[in-house]
Amino acid sequence: MPALPAAGAALPRLGRDHIVSLAKLVVDYALQPIVEINTGYVYGYEALMRGVDRLGLDTPIALLDLAAEADVLVPLEQMLHARAIAKFASLPDSAGKKLFINLDGRALKAGHQILGSVGKVLESKRIPASTLCFELSERFDNDAEPTFGAVVGTLRTMGGRLAIDDFGLGVSELKLLCDHGIDYIKIDGHFIRDMAQSQRKRLLVTTIANLAHVLGIRVIAEGVETEAEYIACREAGCDLVQGWFVARPTCEMSELLATYPHVVTARAKHRRDRKTDELLIRNQMAALPAVAIDAELPAVFELFRKAPQEHFFPVVDDAGEPRGIIHERDLKQYIYMPFGRDLLTNRAYQRRISSFVTACPIVDIATEAEHILEVFANAHGSDGVIVTENLKYIGVLSTAALLSVINDKKIQQAQNQNPLTELPGNLSITDFVAVAALDGDVRRHFCYFDFDDFKPFNDRYGFPHGDRAISLFATLMRRLLGGPGVLLGHVGGDDFFAGFRDHDPAVLRATLAELLEDFRREARKLYGPEDQRLGFITGRDRDGRSRRFDLLRCSVAVLELGPGTVTSDLDQIHAVMAQAKSQAKHEPSATAWRVFAA
Repeated sequence: MPALPAAGAALPRLGRDHIVSLAKLVVDYALQPIVEINTGYVYGYEALMRGVDRLGLDTPIALLDLAAEADVLVPLEQMLHARAIAKFASLPDSAGKKLFINLDGRALKAGHQILGSVGKVLESKRIPASTLCFELSERFDNDAEPTFGAVVGTLRTMGGRLAIDDFGLGVSELKLLCDHGIDYIKIDGHFIRDMAQSQRKRLLVTTIANLAHVLGIRVIAEGVETEAEYIACREAGCDLVQGWFVARPTCEMSELLATYPHVVTARAKHRRDRKTDELLIRNQMAALPAVAIDAELPAVFELFRKAPQEHFFPVVDDAGEPRGIIHERDLKQYIYMPFGRDLLTNRAYQRRISSFVTACPIVDIATEAEHILEVFANAHGSDGVIVTENLKYIGVLSTAALLSVINDKKIQQAQNQNPLTELPGNLSITDFVAVAALDGDVRRHFCYFDFDDFKPFNDRYGFPHGDRAISLFATLMRRLLGGPGVLLGHVGGDDFFAGFRDHDPAVLRATLAELLEDFRREARKLYGPEDQRLGFITGRDRDGRSRRFDLLRCSVAVLELGPGTVTSDLDQIHAVMAQAKSQAKHEPSATAWRVFAA
């Protein structure tokens, strides 16, 4: 065996002739966790090559390129896959996890040979084939290989999975999505980097996630390095996350955790309350029995026999994750043809449940109802939507059930509208703040209004007069503040909200001052002549003590988020606003203006 070159040295000619042998001596694998975006629970690991620098190479790609030039790429890939699987098998808690390993597109011409060798390694390690996911790099046009479709079919029959790596940078990604059963897309880190500050990137990632979910594909965000990027990926609808924010790749298996608590902490800190939608979805979805991907076809026949009203059943893998649906119509031609059932159950015929699985839209239970409707509407001809919780199948939403969810939500939103002012209530206000706070491309303003000394006025003149004051302010708000990019809301009682996107601060200051002055002048008319002459009333404060109170006015606290400022921490926004509201009541202008710093 030739001596290894010093790190950084060029690989000699003799070394090129022994690429696989040399790689065996130096290549190790690091594992990087891929975690569920809502729980921080480890879903699987990507195997990342290490040690090629000892061959004088800068990157693993350089090693693959050398092997391709020397026509030893296939045996190199076989050796690398075996080593990655062995590393994964050494984990004490590998059961139920997924292993993502790269497959060079230039080796696809020997795809069946590679799958055969991988299958033997998995069998020797007693690892189910459903554990394995091949990542296809988009450096090459994978679909150009004539045998690609057959290789994918064989992988499916084995139970393995397929992912598109570096999605967004390749040449044939949409063609792959259209023509083949892709299970995952891994959005390239270019689109994730600084995503929290870029509306374009958030829009692009959200659009990719929506498209993937329509096709029943899971979305992995790669290269997530900061909490802000993690939150942006979660808001965009990504299912899984990978990157330094979670954990760095490591060759030491003892450093890997089953769950990454800081992901859970970040989610809790930035969580938007979507319990209303979740409860509606749970009430409407049907918990259809699931078919195991490795079950025998007679078990499916029995399910349809016992439930003749059902036209399809979800199919799940050994971890309970949906793979799609199996439809009665696809089996009928065999059920009713002579010897059809015997043909399907004949092992030599090679038709298994995986041969009949079709894609179905998949959504998480925490997804907003309107988004589910959008996913379903784009999946023309779909029988429904599969619902998951922590990526595991829990039920199915039919068309009728989904429409019931939307209708019930509209009823709840109508109930949330204040009957006196007919302005949206807290649900709409919270949603506006949460969404606008993430839009760093424009300037945003959140304004909270509160009447000063409203209780003594109510006590003296009664609730009908109090309602007149509230209605008066709502009317003035609509007249002076309404327009595009504005949400006017009624928090409750004498508290109001106005949210603005892309408004000039100087113009907004002047308009708010006009609103407060108009309300002060018009509210004065609600008092009796004597109280108007005196300019105050006598009443009791909240502690029961008698004292003077000025005539009604309204104060406003304004929180400004400049371009580039983003946050999902609604608690921090509320804390700053509470301080500003208290300050506004003591200001001669009745206004406190704060600039938010995330």
